Amino acid sequence: MWRAIASNALTFFIVVLVVISGLLAWGRAEYSGPGPLVDAACVKVDRGASLSSVSRVLETSGVISDARVFRIGADYSGAGAGLKFGSYLVPAGASMVDVLGIITEGGQSTCGREVNFRIGVNSADVILRELDAATGRYLEVVKFDPAVDVAPQTYLDAVADADLRYRVTLAEGVTSWQVVDVLRRADFMDGEIAAVPAEGSLAPDSYEVTRGGDRAALIGAMEERQVRVLAEEWAERAPDLPYASPEEALIMASIVEKETGIAEERRQVASVFVNRLRKGMRLQTDPTVIYGVTNGEGVLGRGLRQSELRRETPYNTYVIPALPPTPIANPGRLSIEAALNPDDTPFIFFVADGTGGHAFAVTLEDHNANVVKWRAIEAQQGQNAVTGVQGN
Repeated sequence: MWRAIASNALTFFIVVLVVISGLLAWGRAEYSGPGPLVDAACVKVDRGASLSSVSRVLETSGVISDARVFRIGADYSGAGAGLKFGSYLVPAGASMVDVLGIITEGGQSTCGREVNFRIGVNSADVILRELDAATGRYLEVVKFDPAVDVAPQTYLDAVADADLRYRVTLAEGVTSWQVVDVLRRADFMDGEIAAVPAEGSLAPDSYEVTRGGDRAALIGAMEERQVRVLAEEWAERAPDLPYASPEEALIMASIVEKETGIAEERRQVASVFVNRLRKGMRLQTDPTVIYGVTNGEGVLGRGLRQSELRRETPYNTYVIPALPPTPIANPGRLSIEAALNPDDTPFIFFVADGTGGHAFAVTLEDHNANVVKWRAIEAQQGQNAVTGVQGN
Protein backbone atom coordinates (compact mmCIF):
# COMPACT_ATOMS: atom_id res chain seq x y z
CA MET A 1 0.00 0.00 0.00
CA TRP A 2 2.70 2.45 1.03
CA ARG A 3 4.58 1.53 -2.10
CA ALA A 4 1.51 2.46 -4.21
CA ILE A 5 1.08 5.76 -2.35
CA ALA A 6 4.75 6.61 -2.86
CA SER A 7 4.50 5.72 -6.53
CA ASN A 8 1.43 7.93 -6.99
CA ALA A 9 3.07 10.77 -5.08
CA LEU A 10 6.16 10.53 -7.26
CA THR A 11 4.00 10.52 -10.38
CA PHE A 12 2.09 13.56 -9.13
CA PHE A 13 5.36 15.34 -8.30
CA ILE A 14 6.72 14.62 -11.77
CA VAL A 15 3.51 15.91 -13.36
CA VAL A 16 3.75 19.07 -11.27
CA LEU A 17 7.36 19.55 -12.36
CA VAL A 18 6.40 19.07 -15.99
CA VAL A 19 3.58 21.59 -15.64
CA ILE A 20 5.83 24.10 -13.89
CA SER A 21 8.53 23.61 -16.51
CA GLY A 22 5.95 24.11 -19.22
CA LEU A 23 4.68 27.26 -17.58
CA LEU A 24 8.20 28.60 -17.21
CA ALA A 25 8.99 27.84 -20.84
CA TRP A 26 5.74 29.47 -21.92
CA GLY A 27 6.47 32.51 -19.72
CA ARG A 28 9.98 32.89 -21.11
CA ALA A 29 8.65 32.63 -24.65
CA GLU A 30 5.93 35.18 -23.94
CA TYR A 31 8.39 37.53 -22.26
CA SER A 32 11.18 37.45 -24.84
CA GLY A 33 9.30 36.52 -28.02
CA PRO A 34 7.62 38.88 -30.52
CA GLY A 35 4.70 40.78 -29.05
CA PRO A 36 1.15 41.15 -30.37
CA LEU A 37 1.46 44.76 -31.54
CA VAL A 38 0.67 44.85 -35.26
CA ASP A 39 1.46 48.55 -35.80
CA ALA A 40 3.76 50.88 -33.90
CA ALA A 41 1.97 52.67 -31.06
CA CYS A 42 2.49 55.38 -28.47
CA VAL A 43 2.59 54.19 -24.88
CA LYS A 44 2.10 56.70 -22.08
CA VAL A 45 3.52 56.19 -18.60
CA ASP A 46 1.91 58.59 -16.14
CA ARG A 47 4.00 60.28 -13.49
CA GLY A 48 4.05 58.11 -10.37
CA ALA A 49 2.39 55.13 -12.09
CA SER A 50 3.06 51.68 -10.58
CA LEU A 51 4.40 48.72 -12.48
CA SER A 52 1.10 46.92 -11.88
CA SER A 53 -1.01 49.72 -13.40
CA VAL A 54 1.35 50.14 -16.35
CA SER A 55 1.25 46.38 -16.99
CA ARG A 56 -2.55 46.43 -17.13
CA VAL A 57 -2.56 49.41 -19.52
CA LEU A 58 -0.06 47.67 -21.79
CA GLU A 59 -2.16 44.51 -21.89
CA THR A 60 -5.43 46.40 -22.47
CA SER A 61 -3.93 48.42 -25.32
CA GLY A 62 -2.58 45.28 -27.00
CA VAL A 63 1.10 46.09 -26.56
CA ILE A 64 1.80 42.95 -24.48
CA SER A 65 -0.03 39.63 -24.28
CA ASP A 66 -0.04 39.09 -20.51
CA ALA A 67 0.30 41.67 -17.72
CA ARG A 68 1.32 39.09 -15.11
CA VAL A 69 4.19 37.73 -17.20
CA PHE A 70 5.37 41.27 -17.90
CA ARG A 71 5.23 42.20 -14.22
CA ILE A 72 7.03 39.03 -13.09
CA GLY A 73 9.73 39.48 -15.72
CA ALA A 74 10.20 43.13 -14.79
CA ASP A 75 10.46 42.30 -11.09
CA TYR A 76 12.87 39.44 -11.75
CA SER A 77 15.14 41.63 -13.88
CA GLY A 78 15.10 44.42 -11.30
CA ALA A 79 14.05 46.98 -13.91
CA GLY A 80 10.48 47.34 -12.68
CA ALA A 81 11.39 50.13 -10.28
CA GLY A 82 12.91 52.24 -13.06
CA LEU A 83 9.75 53.41 -14.80
CA LYS A 84 10.12 56.85 -16.40
CA PHE A 85 7.02 58.90 -17.06
CA GLY A 86 6.45 60.09 -20.60
CA SER A 87 5.15 58.92 -23.97
CA TYR A 88 7.19 56.36 -25.89
CA LEU A 89 7.04 54.92 -29.39
CA VAL A 90 6.86 51.12 -29.28
CA PRO A 91 7.57 49.40 -32.61
CA ALA A 92 5.36 46.66 -34.03
CA GLY A 93 6.11 43.19 -32.68
CA ALA A 94 8.13 44.51 -29.72
CA SER A 95 8.77 41.86 -27.09
CA MET A 96 8.07 42.44 -23.40
CA VAL A 97 11.82 42.78 -22.92
CA ASP A 98 11.86 45.51 -25.57
CA VAL A 99 8.88 47.32 -24.07
CA LEU A 100 10.40 47.24 -20.60
CA GLY A 101 13.63 48.71 -21.95
CA ILE A 102 11.77 51.48 -23.77
CA ILE A 103 9.82 52.64 -20.72
CA THR A 104 12.67 52.30 -18.21
CA GLU A 105 15.75 53.27 -20.21
CA GLY A 106 14.27 55.59 -22.82
CA GLY A 107 15.09 58.84 -21.01
CA GLN A 108 13.37 61.59 -23.01
CA SER A 109 9.95 60.81 -24.45
CA THR A 110 9.93 59.63 -28.04
CA CYS A 111 6.24 59.92 -28.86
CA GLY A 112 3.22 62.12 -28.31
CA ARG A 113 3.09 65.89 -28.72
CA GLU A 114 5.97 68.33 -28.96
CA VAL A 115 6.41 72.10 -29.17
CA ASN A 116 9.08 73.10 -31.68
CA PHE A 117 10.17 76.72 -31.18
CA ARG A 118 11.89 77.59 -34.47
CA ILE A 119 14.16 80.62 -34.71
CA GLY A 120 14.42 81.65 -38.36
CA VAL A 121 16.18 84.47 -40.18
CA ASN A 122 12.99 86.41 -40.88
CA SER A 123 10.68 85.25 -38.09
CA ALA A 124 10.13 82.78 -35.29
CA ASP A 125 7.44 80.10 -35.24
CA VAL A 126 5.94 78.03 -32.49
CA ILE A 127 4.79 74.71 -33.89
CA LEU A 128 2.74 72.21 -31.91
CA ARG A 129 3.14 68.85 -33.60
CA GLU A 130 2.27 65.24 -32.89
CA LEU A 131 4.05 62.06 -33.85
CA ASP A 132 2.06 59.73 -36.08
CA ALA A 133 3.05 56.34 -34.70
CA ALA A 134 2.15 54.55 -37.93
CA THR A 135 4.47 56.61 -40.14
CA GLY A 136 7.01 57.86 -37.58
CA ARG A 137 6.46 61.41 -38.88
CA TYR A 138 5.37 64.51 -37.03
CA LEU A 139 2.08 66.10 -38.06
CA GLU A 140 1.56 69.81 -37.50
CA VAL A 141 -1.31 70.57 -35.14
CA VAL A 142 -1.01 74.36 -34.90
CA LYS A 143 1.55 77.01 -35.84
CA PHE A 144 1.87 80.70 -34.89
CA ASP A 145 4.38 83.56 -34.64
CA PRO A 146 4.73 84.53 -30.95
CA ALA A 147 5.80 88.06 -31.90
CA VAL A 148 2.56 88.94 -33.68
CA ASP A 149 -0.02 86.21 -33.01
CA VAL A 150 -2.09 85.37 -29.97
CA ALA A 151 -1.39 81.81 -28.85
CA PRO A 152 -4.27 79.58 -30.11
CA GLN A 153 -6.38 77.78 -27.55
CA THR A 154 -5.20 74.43 -28.92
CA TYR A 155 -1.66 75.39 -27.95
CA LEU A 156 -2.73 76.66 -24.51
CA ASP A 157 -4.55 73.40 -23.84
CA ALA A 158 -1.52 71.38 -24.93
CA VAL A 159 0.98 73.18 -22.68
CA ALA A 160 -1.09 72.17 -19.66
CA ASP A 161 0.07 68.59 -20.27
CA ALA A 162 3.11 67.79 -18.15
CA ASP A 163 4.13 65.19 -20.72
CA LEU A 164 4.51 67.77 -23.52
CA ARG A 165 8.05 67.94 -24.89
CA TYR A 166 9.87 71.06 -26.05
CA ARG A 167 12.69 71.78 -28.45
CA VAL A 168 14.35 74.90 -29.83
CA THR A 169 15.46 74.79 -33.45
CA LEU A 170 17.99 77.34 -34.64
CA ALA A 171 18.12 77.94 -38.40
CA GLU A 172 21.35 78.55 -40.29
CA GLY A 173 22.18 82.21 -40.87
CA VAL A 174 20.43 83.66 -37.82
CA THR A 175 22.42 86.29 -35.93
CA SER A 176 23.23 85.98 -32.25
CA TRP A 177 21.15 89.07 -31.46
CA GLN A 178 18.14 87.45 -33.13
CA VAL A 179 18.61 84.27 -31.11
CA VAL A 180 18.67 86.16 -27.81
CA ASP A 181 15.75 88.38 -28.81
CA VAL A 182 13.56 85.41 -29.70
CA LEU A 183 14.58 83.22 -26.75
CA ARG A 184 13.49 85.96 -24.37
CA ARG A 185 9.97 85.43 -25.75
CA ALA A 186 10.02 81.66 -25.23
CA ASP A 187 7.38 81.39 -22.50
CA PHE A 188 8.35 77.83 -21.56
CA MET A 189 11.91 78.82 -20.56
CA ASP A 190 13.27 80.70 -17.55
CA GLY A 191 16.37 82.68 -16.69
CA GLU A 192 18.12 85.67 -18.14
CA ILE A 193 20.71 85.91 -20.92
CA ALA A 194 23.27 88.39 -19.65
CA ALA A 195 24.78 89.38 -22.99
CA VAL A 196 24.51 88.65 -26.70
CA PRO A 197 26.98 85.84 -27.53
CA ALA A 198 29.77 86.43 -30.03
CA GLU A 199 28.53 86.36 -33.60
CA GLY A 200 28.97 82.97 -35.20
CA SER A 201 29.43 81.18 -31.87
CA LEU A 202 26.02 79.41 -31.83
CA ALA A 203 25.51 76.15 -33.69
CA PRO A 204 22.35 75.98 -35.80
CA ASP A 205 20.66 72.75 -34.77
CA SER A 206 17.66 71.35 -32.92
CA TYR A 207 17.93 71.28 -29.12
CA GLU A 208 15.60 69.35 -26.83
CA VAL A 209 14.85 71.36 -23.70
CA THR A 210 12.67 70.96 -20.63
CA ARG A 211 9.86 73.24 -19.54
CA GLY A 212 11.36 75.82 -17.20
CA GLY A 213 14.83 75.21 -18.64
CA ASP A 214 17.44 77.94 -18.29
CA ARG A 215 17.93 80.16 -21.35
CA ALA A 216 21.58 80.84 -20.54
CA ALA A 217 22.25 77.09 -20.27
CA LEU A 218 20.75 76.59 -23.72
CA ILE A 219 22.99 79.34 -25.12
CA GLY A 220 25.92 77.57 -23.51
CA ALA A 221 24.95 74.30 -25.19
CA MET A 222 24.77 76.07 -28.56
CA GLU A 223 28.23 77.56 -28.01
CA GLU A 224 29.73 74.22 -26.99
CA ARG A 225 28.32 72.53 -30.07
CA GLN A 226 29.69 75.21 -32.40
CA VAL A 227 33.14 74.93 -30.84
CA ARG A 228 33.05 71.18 -31.44
CA VAL A 229 31.79 71.50 -35.03
CA LEU A 230 34.43 74.09 -35.93
CA ALA A 231 37.21 71.99 -34.38
CA GLU A 232 36.10 68.87 -36.26
CA GLU A 233 35.88 70.65 -39.61
CA TRP A 234 39.15 72.56 -39.07
CA ALA A 235 40.94 69.24 -38.51
CA GLU A 236 39.69 68.02 -41.91
CA ARG A 237 40.40 71.26 -43.83
CA ALA A 238 41.97 71.40 -47.25
CA PRO A 239 45.64 72.50 -47.45
CA ASP A 240 46.86 76.02 -48.24
CA LEU A 241 43.69 77.90 -47.38
CA PRO A 242 44.02 81.68 -46.89
CA TYR A 243 42.89 81.59 -43.26
CA ALA A 244 45.15 82.41 -40.33
CA SER A 245 42.87 80.73 -37.78
CA PRO A 246 39.66 78.74 -37.32
CA GLU A 247 37.98 82.04 -36.46
CA GLU A 248 38.71 83.39 -39.94
CA ALA A 249 37.25 80.22 -41.43
CA LEU A 250 34.13 80.81 -39.33
CA ILE A 251 33.86 84.34 -40.76
CA MET A 252 34.06 82.93 -44.28
CA ALA A 253 31.48 80.27 -43.44
CA SER A 254 29.05 82.94 -42.26
CA ILE A 255 29.43 84.80 -45.57
CA VAL A 256 28.82 81.59 -47.52
CA GLU A 257 25.77 80.91 -45.34
CA LYS A 258 24.25 84.30 -46.15
CA GLU A 259 25.08 84.16 -49.86
CA THR A 260 23.33 80.90 -50.73
CA GLY A 261 20.66 78.69 -49.30
CA ILE A 262 21.37 75.92 -51.79
CA ALA A 263 23.50 73.22 -50.22
CA GLU A 264 24.99 72.11 -53.54
CA GLU A 265 26.32 75.62 -54.18
CA ARG A 266 28.11 76.24 -50.93
CA ARG A 267 31.49 74.88 -52.00
CA GLN A 268 31.37 76.82 -55.27
CA VAL A 269 30.48 80.06 -53.49
CA ALA A 270 33.29 79.42 -51.01
CA SER A 271 35.70 78.86 -53.90
CA VAL A 272 34.93 82.31 -55.32
CA PHE A 273 35.75 84.04 -52.05
CA VAL A 274 38.84 81.91 -51.44
CA ASN A 275 40.07 82.71 -54.97
CA ARG A 276 39.51 86.41 -54.30
CA LEU A 277 41.43 86.30 -51.04
CA ARG A 278 44.32 84.53 -52.74
CA LYS A 279 44.40 87.20 -55.47
CA GLY A 280 44.20 90.07 -52.98
CA MET A 281 40.80 91.12 -54.35
CA ARG A 282 38.01 92.65 -52.30
CA LEU A 283 35.22 90.21 -51.50
CA GLN A 284 32.48 92.65 -52.56
CA THR A 285 29.56 90.83 -50.97
CA ASP A 286 26.30 92.51 -49.96
CA PRO A 287 25.58 90.47 -46.78
CA THR A 288 28.66 91.87 -45.04
CA VAL A 289 27.60 95.43 -45.91
CA ILE A 290 24.12 94.73 -44.59
CA TYR A 291 25.57 93.48 -41.32
CA GLY A 292 27.52 96.71 -41.01
CA VAL A 293 24.23 98.60 -41.36
CA THR A 294 22.09 96.49 -39.01
CA ASN A 295 24.77 95.15 -36.61
CA GLY A 296 22.87 91.90 -36.90
CA GLU A 297 19.87 93.37 -35.09
CA GLY A 298 17.02 92.23 -37.30
CA VAL A 299 16.49 92.16 -41.05
CA LEU A 300 17.28 95.19 -43.25
CA GLY A 301 14.06 94.72 -45.21
CA ARG A 302 15.15 96.79 -48.23
CA GLY A 303 17.88 97.02 -50.83
CA LEU A 304 21.23 98.58 -50.04
CA ARG A 305 21.66 102.25 -50.89
CA GLN A 306 24.62 103.45 -52.95
CA SER A 307 25.74 105.55 -49.99
CA GLU A 308 25.88 102.39 -47.86
CA LEU A 309 27.89 100.56 -50.50
CA ARG A 310 30.42 103.42 -50.53
CA ARG A 311 30.57 104.04 -46.78
CA GLU A 312 33.73 102.70 -45.15
CA THR A 313 32.89 100.37 -42.29
CA PRO A 314 34.76 97.30 -40.97
CA TYR A 315 32.10 95.17 -42.72
CA ASN A 316 31.99 96.90 -46.11
CA THR A 317 33.85 94.40 -48.28
CA TYR A 318 33.42 96.72 -51.27
CA VAL A 319 35.91 98.96 -49.48
CA ILE A 320 38.07 96.81 -47.20
CA PRO A 321 40.50 94.39 -48.95
CA ALA A 322 40.01 91.56 -46.44
CA LEU A 323 37.58 89.54 -44.39
CA PRO A 324 35.33 91.49 -42.02
CA PRO A 325 36.41 91.42 -38.36
CA THR A 326 33.73 88.95 -37.19
CA PRO A 327 31.22 86.50 -38.62
CA ILE A 328 28.00 88.08 -39.87
CA ALA A 329 25.69 85.26 -38.72
CA ASN A 330 25.76 81.80 -37.18
CA PRO A 331 26.76 79.36 -39.94
CA GLY A 332 25.77 75.71 -39.97
CA ARG A 333 28.08 72.74 -40.37
CA LEU A 334 27.64 72.57 -44.16
CA SER A 335 28.80 76.15 -44.63
CA ILE A 336 31.75 75.64 -42.27
CA GLU A 337 32.64 72.52 -44.22
CA ALA A 338 32.39 74.45 -47.51
CA ALA A 339 34.62 77.24 -46.24
CA LEU A 340 37.25 74.71 -45.18
CA ASN A 341 36.91 72.44 -48.22
CA PRO A 342 35.87 74.68 -51.13
CA ASP A 343 35.60 73.41 -54.67
CA ASP A 344 38.68 73.86 -56.83
CA THR A 345 37.37 76.33 -59.40
CA PRO A 346 38.71 79.32 -61.37
CA PHE A 347 35.61 81.40 -60.57
CA ILE A 348 35.96 84.90 -59.11
CA PHE A 349 32.45 86.20 -59.85
CA PHE A 350 28.89 85.08 -59.28
CA VAL A 351 25.45 86.63 -59.48
CA ALA A 352 21.88 85.45 -58.94
CA ASP A 353 20.44 83.56 -61.89
CA GLY A 354 16.74 83.86 -61.12
CA THR A 355 16.26 80.24 -60.05
CA GLY A 356 17.38 80.70 -56.46
CA GLY A 357 20.93 79.77 -57.43
CA HIS A 358 23.81 81.65 -59.01
CA ALA A 359 25.67 81.98 -62.30
CA PHE A 360 29.45 81.76 -61.88
CA ALA A 361 32.10 83.34 -64.07
CA VAL A 362 35.86 83.56 -64.50
CA THR A 363 36.09 86.78 -66.53
CA LEU A 364 34.54 90.17 -65.94
CA GLU A 365 33.07 90.04 -69.44
CA ASP A 366 31.20 86.82 -68.72
CA HIS A 367 30.14 88.12 -65.33
CA ASN A 368 28.73 91.32 -66.81
CA ALA A 369 26.73 89.23 -69.27
CA ASN A 370 25.32 87.25 -66.34
CA VAL A 371 24.48 90.51 -64.55
CA VAL A 372 22.56 91.75 -67.59
CA LYS A 373 20.50 88.56 -67.58
CA TRP A 374 19.83 88.93 -63.85
CA ARG A 375 18.88 92.60 -64.26
CA ALA A 376 16.23 91.61 -66.81
CA ILE A 377 14.82 89.01 -64.41
CA GLU A 378 15.07 91.51 -61.57
CA ALA A 379 13.11 94.11 -63.51
CA GLN A 380 10.35 91.58 -64.10
CA GLN A 381 10.29 90.75 -60.40
CA GLY A 382 10.38 94.40 -59.30
CA GLN A 383 13.55 93.94 -57.24
CA ASN A 384 16.52 96.23 -56.93
CA ALA A 385 19.37 94.31 -55.33
CA VAL A 386 22.12 92.32 -57.01
CA THR A 387 23.06 89.15 -55.16
CA GLY A 388 26.64 87.97 -55.54
CA VAL A 389 30.13 89.22 -56.16
CA GLN A 390 30.45 92.34 -58.27
CA GLY A 391 33.05 93.22 -60.86
CA ASN A 392 34.12 96.71 -59.89
